Amino acid sequence: MWLDMKPHAIVIGSGFGGLAAAVRLGARGYRVTVLEQLDAPGGRAYVFHQDGFTFDAGPTIITAPFLLRDLWQLCDRRFEDDIDLREVNPFYRIRFDDGEILDVSADEAAMRRQIELFAPGEFAGYQAFLRASEAIYAVAFDRLAHVPFDSLRSMWELLPDLIRLGSYRSVHGLAARYVKHPKLRFVLSFHPLFVGGNPFTTTSIYGLIAFLERRWGVHFAIGGTGQIIAGLVNLVCGQGGSIRYGAAVEQVLLEKRRAIGVRLRDGEELKSDIVVSNADSVTLYRDLIPAGAVRRWTAPKLKRAQLSMSLFVWYFGTSRQYPQVPHHTILVGPRYKELLRDIFERRILADDFSLYLHRPTATDPSLAPAGCDAFYVLSPVPHLGANVDWPAKAEGYRRAIARQLSLTLLPELETRIVSSRIMTPLDFRDRLFSAEGAAFGLAPSLMQSAWFRPHNRSEDIENLFLVGSGTHPGAGVPGVLSSARILDTVVPDAATFV
Repeated sequence: MWLDMKPHAIVIGSGFGGLAAAVRLGARGYRVTVLEQLDAPGGRAYVFHQDGFTFDAGPTIITAPFLLRDLWQLCDRRFEDDIDLREVNPFYRIRFDDGEILDVSADEAAMRRQIELFAPGEFAGYQAFLRASEAIYAVAFDRLAHVPFDSLRSMWELLPDLIRLGSYRSVHGLAARYVKHPKLRFVLSFHPLFVGGNPFTTTSIYGLIAFLERRWGVHFAIGGTGQIIAGLVNLVCGQGGSIRYGAAVEQVLLEKRRAIGVRLRDGEELKSDIVVSNADSVTLYRDLIPAGAVRRWTAPKLKRAQLSMSLFVWYFGTSRQYPQVPHHTILVGPRYKELLRDIFERRILADDFSLYLHRPTATDPSLAPAGCDAFYVLSPVPHLGANVDWPAKAEGYRRAIARQLSLTLLPELETRIVSSRIMTPLDFRDRLFSAEGAAFGLAPSLMQSAWFRPHNRSEDIENLFLVGSGTHPGAGVPGVLSSARILDTVVPDAATFV
């Protein structure tokens, strides 16, 4: 009964951002209700169980585990008691189209040996890039990732640092300052693709990812990323919060310009003191706020916004194992810049592709039946602003990827598949309600970062707050966890509503 006396917070969505927000609000004295439209938690981090295989639907890399440990500490629990997090080494293998391979790790001696083989004389430039990455990290991640940018003044105060760090350059442009070899430039600049951005246009602030990996390592949770989601759900429920599944929000309820709850699609209305949205920010302002209530993020402005790319993801299980394939592999196609132009500018589905191959059974064999391997392979593709007939194209695209994998890394693949499912941009739109099926929300360009991004505290609606990839600081697990940390600064104390 005492829980009913606490101020009520509604959280829309149970992705990493929503669950982290729920934990932080619960620790600050709110009674929290998380509303999830799917039948299980996770959002983009949903888990598929099929044919004895476990497939993480989305995030597979944990690079800042201290952000998760913070959430467990808020509940007086040890992260390690619930989650078995294993460091992955190498971080990932990069296989170029000519068959040349580079294993990326924090081992400086190993990196020197490999770089000197295909880019003689470039190791000093590689080291200089990492020093630049560290300098960006010290400002953009350590100092600013958990700070709200809800005033223009805060952006102006940051401007000298942005200029000093060269944020007007792209990540690829930053790499090109230090190294000349095209393969090494790729190694140092591809990271924005992990958060939906084009390395040739994404602000060099995202160059911090290279140092982030080396500072904290690349990790994977035994049982899959879904185990972390399950752990967060347990934290929320242990605080007295609740999670409702199959609860799709139709509209945020307003009293004048103040959020007072939500209405579900079945007509049920739930009242609250604050509303926190982990939904796609474009979808929130375009579809979930009553018409006329939004001033800054109006429909015309959102229509002009640059959205991230989308993804084609194929999850599959094999009747044999491939022990020579590491946990993470990046297969670089015959084109790089031109392929990215097809995806981000021309918005066409190219015949060639570059791929990210995830083999979680390299670290955790329990994710597949005995003698089998679990995989997913991800191909960046245009969002639904492109004229791609996915119902007609999807199976042919999957077969083309299977052929390429058979020829490169996974011999006999096409005769060894025993479980298969795909996700296309249509799933990101229809299942996850992401505008235009963009897999990461707004693209991470300089003019869509910090103050220029939808704020963590809504500019239009009082007591409405945003977390997740569509708000500051941006996409990726560290980004969305940091967006929840910002709530400690912008959400009123629970005592305010008592």
